[in-house]
Amino acid sequence: MTSSLTVSIGQCSDKGIKPENQDFYGVVTPKEPLLSNKGIIAAIADGVSSSEAGKQASEACVTGLLSDYLSTPESWTVKTSGQKILSALNSWLYGKGQHIESGMPSMVTTLSAIVFKSTTAHIFHVGDSRVYKLQDNNLECLTNDHRVWVSNEKNYLNRAMGIDIHLDIDYRSIALDAGDIFILTTDGVHDYLGDKKIASLLLDNVSNLERSSQEIISTALANGSQDNLTCQIIRIDSLPDLAANDVYKSLTQKPFPPDLEKDQILDGYRITSEIHSSKRTQVYKAIDVESGKTVVLKTPSVNFEDNPAYIESFVREEWIGKRLNNKHIVKIYGADRPRQFLYYVTEYVNGPTLRQWMKEHPQPDIKEARELIKQIAAGLRAFHRLEMLHQDLKPENVILSNDGTIKIVDFGSTKVAGIAEITTPIERIDLQGTRNYTAPEYLLGQPGSNRSDIFSLGIITYELLTGKHPYGNALGKSDHKVKPAKLQYQPSNHYNAMIPIWLDKAIQKAVNPAPKQRYELLSEFISDISKPNAAFLEESPIPLIERDPVKFWQSLCIMLVISNLLLLYFLL
Repeated sequence: MTSSLTVSIGQCSDKGIKPENQDFYGVVTPKEPLLSNKGIIAAIADGVSSSEAGKQASEACVTGLLSDYLSTPESWTVKTSGQKILSALNSWLYGKGQHIESGMPSMVTTLSAIVFKSTTAHIFHVGDSRVYKLQDNNLECLTNDHRVWVSNEKNYLNRAMGIDIHLDIDYRSIALDAGDIFILTTDGVHDYLGDKKIASLLLDNVSNLERSSQEIISTALANGSQDNLTCQIIRIDSLPDLAANDVYKSLTQKPFPPDLEKDQILDGYRITSEIHSSKRTQVYKAIDVESGKTVVLKTPSVNFEDNPAYIESFVREEWIGKRLNNKHIVKIYGADRPRQFLYYVTEYVNGPTLRQWMKEHPQPDIKEARELIKQIAAGLRAFHRLEMLHQDLKPENVILSNDGTIKIVDFGSTKVAGIAEITTPIERIDLQGTRNYTAPEYLLGQPGSNRSDIFSLGIITYELLTGKHPYGNALGKSDHKVKPAKLQYQPSNHYNAMIPIWLDKAIQKAVNPAPKQRYELLSEFISDISKPNAAFLEESPIPLIERDPVKFWQSLCIMLVISNLLLLYFLL
């Protein structure tokens, strides 16, 4: 029997003694697949009454977060999604607030939000609203009030949405258990009720959360609350608990296709040839009989028919490809007709792999090589923007089409940050590339980052220009763990004298064994291989022939003329 994430909700809000209610709140529980991929989100906001548009600010924050969060890429982590949305909302609020004559911000609000995804709660907080957790009858406050007290009676908010162009928002994540109860309140509630009283009122009506929230509000009012009051209560009723057998059953609804031969037709695709075969997959060139379009079919290997981790990984490849839309990444086509077997369809790229091209063009012109690297980086950047790591970038996984366009292929090792947050009973395959192109941190069992893909791109750049590897075969040995400190970089211009020192320095930084010493962004690497970085010039003065070739040859010619004149003088 399978179960999913389910919650019960009770919420109540009251303007209290104020003329209007400037609090705002909301909860969204989406349907599948968003329920699994994005989760349930709840938010509460308290518009600052001293601002001119506190009510508008609180409503804009909550509605904006609830709607925009579910529209963020499913590949993003909850933290990334939340922070990007809140930063954008904060900028909007701050901009609106600068239009009043007094110069003081007019759209300011607190905000506390929780995203329940899989078996984890992700909490975002700024201001003095609060998030509590009730577990085993103990109430724990999970947030810190962003208040500064100037006296026993007077305090002010030092952090809130819309108060400053820069947003510093607290984030934390905690594991969930079925039965956990979370309470979100504005200061009109918790400033007039102690933690023990909130817990007591909740426990008295734990079977009816709506009544609990109403009792908490009415008690705070009776205790003299001077502000708007809002209380949200969310109970975790069940968590995703998929048994391995259930997951395996869902993954194996479609059988593996048999080995395919020329002219065989599979679901309307006629096989024309086999492109590649390995122990993990087979790749075929085919014709879509209906449209006449040439495509590629990728099928799983029957060696893994009873391996749920492999099947999940294979299915995920298509999921990843459908979310990447970039001319430098091979396009994956959706299913426009029923499929009888497990496989997926991609565009056909007519051209050699980068490996084949390199064999035919050893040590190409630097400008030509740079343009190829720029295209690979453009495709790789599309992965990184979606919080994906390719993790297996190598010349065999790059195709150069006949029109000169680079295409990155094979998503079998790609890691998706958003998927990694989803609990599964199946131990996921964490394929991390091919030795000699894999970043050292992977070989040490450490997590990767964008810098890991940049390392692989740096290796390709070096090999493209020299035909060699910067560390020889040190990363290719499988009989021992690599020791980054012992990796000795060989300058690329030792193998190709045409490579300027500044270009070599850029490559050396990209392939540094220590991740923190590498480029953080692809754009930085591309910039440094396109024009000299001043920092590299200071480290190693560039020879005149590289800084000013015309002046170098002019000077050399003058010296030769003088030496010839001197030689003639002595001979005569």
